[in-house]
Amino acid sequence: MKKVALASLLAIATSTLCATPFALAQAAASGGSAQQITIKDPAEYNDYSNAISQSSPAAKASQIEAFLTKYPNSVVKEEMLEQLMAAYQATNNMDKTVDAATRLLQTDPNNLRALAITVYIKKAQAAQKSTPAEQQPLLDDAAASAQKGLAAPKPANMSDADFQKLKSATTPIFYSAIALDDQLKKDYAGAEDAFKKELQSVPAAQTQTGPALNDTYLLGQAYAQQTPPDLKNAVWFLTRAAQYAPPAAKDQIEKAAEYYYNKYHGGMDGFDQVKTLVTQSVLPPDSYNPTPAPPPPSPADQAAKVVASTPDLKTLNLNDKEFILFNGKPEDAGKMWDTMKGQTYEIPGKVVSATADSVQLAVTDDAKASNTADFTVNMKKPLTTPPAIGTMVNYDATFDSYTQNPKMITLINGTPPAPAKPAHRTPTRRRTQ
Repeated sequence: MKKVALASLLAIATSTLCATPFALAQAAASGGSAQQITIKDPAEYNDYSNAISQSSPAAKASQIEAFLTKYPNSVVKEEMLEQLMAAYQATNNMDKTVDAATRLLQTDPNNLRALAITVYIKKAQAAQKSTPAEQQPLLDDAAASAQKGLAAPKPANMSDADFQKLKSATTPIFYSAIALDDQLKKDYAGAEDAFKKELQSVPAAQTQTGPALNDTYLLGQAYAQQTPPDLKNAVWFLTRAAQYAPPAAKDQIEKAAEYYYNKYHGGMDGFDQVKTLVTQSVLPPDSYNPTPAPPPPSPADQAAKVVASTPDLKTLNLNDKEFILFNGKPEDAGKMWDTMKGQTYEIPGKVVSATADSVQLAVTDDAKASNTADFTVNMKKPLTTPPAIGTMVNYDATFDSYTQNPKMITLINGTPPAPAKPAHRTPTRRRTQ
């Protein structure tokens, strides 16, 4: 998956901690253990009381750190680490929160609160990275912790009811991280399974907003990106995501759903009924059964027909040229490439990944719908500021090479298009009397 970031069109905030992990940390801060622990040393008890009574999260974190330094083997070490995790999270210090959670897991490897907060923050940090190589280790860590969380046993000092509440709060966080990790690795079957388990683990109303809505959208993308694509399921989850998406994202998501529906069904009849049906069920019911269109001619045959019926291949649009290059028989792709190689064009597209030296773009409709790069523009000079992921850009560049597997057209000497020259204005002559 040539994605640079897993942040979606829904713009779910990942720079700050969401309500669920914060609630977990607050629960940690208030205890919840049925077991009462007694501090026998009066001085230690006074220091403990002073630390946990601080009203400012920053002051509380500082006092707890001092307490743990002074009493590294205290009987309340685990509780204090939970309190520390909550205090750092209240200050929105992600690194310190992860550090506190890591220290807590060294004391209690199965602590669900610490595992959930670690997973959530690692996932959020991955979403802020600009390349898959930067994202992968963070998501690998998050997924590994998530697997531990799903398998964690009930603590001996926790009631069944409290454990089930904690499991209900943490399970969707764990499945989401596993799904994102699988999706980045192109394990679409694994991602689809984990996303669906996430959506099934929360009340239906909760899937209409926040992280679960975001992952509904990503689940639709996973179905569209697998080989071969599962367009029927892609349409369901993208359409459902569109129905609840914020206004700024709704139109673009629904256009993707419409594109795949038309591609699967061969027309738009029945799509309004699908939009109604997706509001009634999180997962596709048996009644969701759009009729697939008759199989079209093979891509190679379609490419051959276009080549044979087009007197001047240079006149084809960029979508058609790419289709022939990627799908045509060698002789047809060769004819197309002969008209393109060495030619300089203005290439418009959506940024999928970007560095100073190279920008990968989704240019054709298929590529934009699946958020997959099909053009690589290697710059003539390094860019001062690489474009942001998801933005629309234009570059002048020269066609250099292409490959059918993986599907990629590479251009060189990329430059931003020259600004339009201002219209020349003839100076007004002053008439003399």
